[in-house]
Amino acid sequence: QVELVESGGGSVQAGGSLRLSCRASAYSKCMGWFRQAPGKQREGVAAIYIGGGNTYYADSVKGRFIISLDNAKNTVHLQMNSLKPEDTAKYYCALEPNFIIFGGDCHPNPASVPAGQGTVVNVSS
Repeated sequence: QVELVESGGGSVQAGGSLRLSCRASAYSKCMGWFRQAPGKQREGVAAIYIGGGNTYYADSVKGRFIISLDNAKNTVHLQMNSLKPEDTAKYYCALEPNFIIFGGDCHPNPASVPAGQGTVVNVSS
């Protein structure tokens, strides 16, 4: 069982920034983040393919969120800029089982359940 340590999150006003981090206890070909807002379906937000560094972003966060990797520490960071109220959700760190790997990219599998406990991001208008 891979252990995940998530950090970051919190409350911020619209336009602000937050940074999420997730450290995994073991190697994973893909690492990334899902989110789920109250009453909404879970969605894959961002992912990075460890081997090649290819990244995935949901259309709703492109140009605002940046995912990066600290390979030596098995840690992935999600820098969230220009936050909007619609970004309010619980964010979950996700590993390889939560993605479909195709062509060197990690594509979120929305039917999967992320292993992370989740951290809350609240963006006020």
